[in-house]
Amino acid sequence: MTSFHFSPSVSASSAARIEDIYAEILRRNPGEPEFHQAVREVLESLAPVLDARPDLADAHVLERIVEPERQFLFRVPWTDDEGEIHVNRGFRIEFNSALGPYKGGLRFHPSVTLGTVKFLGFEQIFKNALTGLNMGGGKGGSDFDPHGRSDFEVMRFAQSFMTELHRHLGADIDVPAGDIGVGGREIGYMFGQYRRITRRWEAGVLTGKGLDWGGSAGRTEATGYGNVVFTQEMLKTRGEDLDGQQVVVSGSGNVAIYSIEKAQALGATVVTVSDSGGYVFDDHGIDLELLKQVKEHERGRVSDYADRRGPSATFVKDGSVWDVPADIALPSATQNELDTDAARTLIRNGVKAVSEGANMPATPGAVRLFQEAGVAFGPGKAANAGGVATSGLEMRQNAGRETWTFEQVEGELTRIMQSIHQTCFETAEHYGTPGDYVTGANIAGFERVADAMVAQGVI
Repeated sequence: MTSFHFSPSVSASSAARIEDIYAEILRRNPGEPEFHQAVREVLESLAPVLDARPDLADAHVLERIVEPERQFLFRVPWTDDEGEIHVNRGFRIEFNSALGPYKGGLRFHPSVTLGTVKFLGFEQIFKNALTGLNMGGGKGGSDFDPHGRSDFEVMRFAQSFMTELHRHLGADIDVPAGDIGVGGREIGYMFGQYRRITRRWEAGVLTGKGLDWGGSAGRTEATGYGNVVFTQEMLKTRGEDLDGQQVVVSGSGNVAIYSIEKAQALGATVVTVSDSGGYVFDDHGIDLELLKQVKEHERGRVSDYADRRGPSATFVKDGSVWDVPADIALPSATQNELDTDAARTLIRNGVKAVSEGANMPATPGAVRLFQEAGVAFGPGKAANAGGVATSGLEMRQNAGRETWTFEQVEGELTRIMQSIHQTCFETAEHYGTPGDYVTGANIAGFERVADAMVAQGVI
C-alpha cells in the first residue's frame, strides 16, 4: 500500500488511524480500484479533522461513512427486437442518508461494475452535502449499453430494470437521476414503469424528468453550467475571469456541451471536444449549434462535426486532447482520463485552472502536480455539483407542485455554486491549506454529514 501524503502537522495517532481504516477498506473491498481511489483521496484530507474534532473520532464516524448503508445487485433480463434474450446486471448503492433521502444518478454503460457504482456513491455523499440541500448520497446503474439500441429495446431494458429497482425507491427514500447513458428517454421509460407498478404518480421519485411531467428547466445544462461558474469563481480569487481565455474541454455529452455554452457566454474560446474515437481541435472556437445538431439530434461522433465544420476543425484520431495548449482545462468525459503525463503537458503549456466536469477524471498524481504547480484545481465533488443541485431543486418543485422558469433555476444554481466555492475556499484556509479546493471540499462535505451522523446516534 502506497504511503499517504499527510501534512507534517498531523498527529501520528490520526495518521495511523487513517491508514488502518484504509487497509480495512482494501481488505473488505477487493478488486474495486475506483472505490479505493475515491476513499483514499477523501481520507488523506481528513486527518487534520480527527486532530481538531476528537468527538468525530470517538464516534467512529470515518469507519461508518466508508461503509454503504445498503447495496443492491440484481439481474436485468430483456429481449431485443429480434426476440433474443439478454441479461445485464443492475446496481444501486444507498450509501448515506444522514442528510436526506439517497440521491444520485443511474449510469448505463458497459464499464459499470460494483466498484464503479461504489466510488460514485461515495463521492455523492460529499457532493450533495456541499450543495446545502437535504440529500443523502447514492448511485446506481447497469452494464447495459444503450448505444445503437432502438427505442423499443431501451424501453424493454428500462422497464425490466425498474421492475426490480422500484421496491427500493420513494420521494423520501431514494431518488435516482440520470448519468452517462441515461437521459430523458430512459428516465421517461423508468418513470412510466414505476407508475405502472406502484399505481402512484410520484413525481419526486426520479429527477431529470420531461418538463411537461414534473421536470425542471435547466437540468440538462446544470452540470456544465455549474462547473464553469465554479471555474469563474476560482479565477476571481486570482484577479482574473474567463473572458478571453482559451479553453479545452474533453467529452461531448451534456456536461461538455453545456460547459462550452456557458464558457463561451462568459467570453472564453473553447477549442476542443472529444469522444472515444478521438478529439477535434477547432481554432475558430467550437460551433455550438453544429455540435448540438451532431451530438444531441443525430447521435453522431465528433469526427462528423469536423467533417461538416470545414477547414478550421481538425479531427485527431490518436493523441490526447490535453496536448492542445490552453489557459483553462475542463475534463468532462470519464474517470481517470487526465493522468500525470497529461498534467505535465498542460502545466508546460501554461494552464491556469483545471476544473472537473466529470467524476474523478484526474488521477491522484495529476492532481498533486497541478497543486504543486500552483494551478487552481476544482475537484468534481465541488465543481460538478450543479447537476445534483438542480436535481434537488427539481425535488423542491415537485414537493410544492411548482414549476420554475429557466431564469429562476439558473439563478439558484449560480447562487449554490458560488456558495460551494466560498465554503471550500474558507474551509481550506481554516485548516491551513489556502487555495487547496480538494481539502476544502472534502472537509466541508464531511463535517456536515458527520455532524448529522453524530446527532442521530449509532445507526
